[in-house]
Amino acid sequence: MLIELDFNSDEALYIQLCNQIIVGIATARIREGDPLPSVRQLAESIGINMHTVNKAYTVLKQEGYVKVDRRKGAVIAVDIDRLRALEEMKKELRVLLARGSCKNISRAEVHALIDEIYQDYGGL
Repeated sequence: MLIELDFNSDEALYIQLCNQIIVGIATARIREGDPLPSVRQLAESIGINMHTVNKAYTVLKQEGYVKVDRRKGAVIAVDIDRLRALEEMKKELRVLLARGSCKNISRAEVHALIDEIYQDYGGL
């Protein structure tokens, strides 16, 4: 699994790690049932603290992207409740679209961006 973190970003490392794993799932680079590296292995391979990886795995577990098994470790298990996910997406999109509206980004431009991004995820 290729993880690239931006150590100069204002975004917390654990959030970057979560987002990279979520994008990996969406792009099918990581699939349902795939095991994630152990906390120690991943921390060492990308050069971050084990607590940061542990926090990312905890967030991913809480959000329904992984399950943690004492024997197998963290395993991809996408079981997000679809309606809850849609409500969360709607909430986040409201803010993003408001920002775009303030910058005079058109509806057509937004739709083109969405189509472009969904193509990256296999054209869902």
